[in-house]
Amino acid sequence: MKDVPDIFTERLRLRRRVPDDAQALYPSMSDSELMTWWSRAPFTSLAELRAYLEADTGNWRIWSITHRGDDRAIGFVAAGEKRQGGVSEIGYLLERACWGSGLAREAVTGLIDQLFREGQRRVAADTDPDNVASNALLERLGFQREGYLRDEWQTHIGVRDTVLWGLLAREWTRTESETLPGCPPPECSSLPGL
Repeated sequence: MKDVPDIFTERLRLRRRVPDDAQALYPSMSDSELMTWWSRAPFTSLAELRAYLEADTGNWRIWSITHRGDDRAIGFVAAGEKRQGGVSEIGYLLERACWGSGLAREAVTGLIDQLFREGQRRVAADTDPDNVASNALLERLGFQREGYLRDEWQTHIGVRDTVLWGLLAREWTRTESETLPGCPPPECSSLPGL
């Protein structure tokens, strides 16, 4: 598995997700509304979530989203490289208190920057067609709607369709401030605007 380097953005630090993040993530990952569009049901106990976070993630790399200067996880972003190489699928979750703040966009932008710096040629996502916020975020980031699969996923809310999204490295133009890969906080704090 590839490394999970720290990624810094203007307001955020993305760092490796660890089992100890369970306490901070549990309110979100047990929230039935927030978990509606996930392929699994909300978690019913902190122990269940901790076991999930301790499990092998296969080819997925997962970063916890934290505010700069505060290590508490407020969500996460994830990337799984497809078997053909050069293509990664992404996913993300952000706690309800941060909705509408632009933090999801900032975190996903940081992740996309990292993936393209690593040489990925394409980043993909699939979303439920009824997940309006996630579909709008991907479109704002420049993803193209590439397909629609009917009855693709069996989930806790039933059999669901999915929208396929793709973004090519040559199409990527940042819509957020520059991300600062691997920059430790003391150095970053002296940069203008941070």
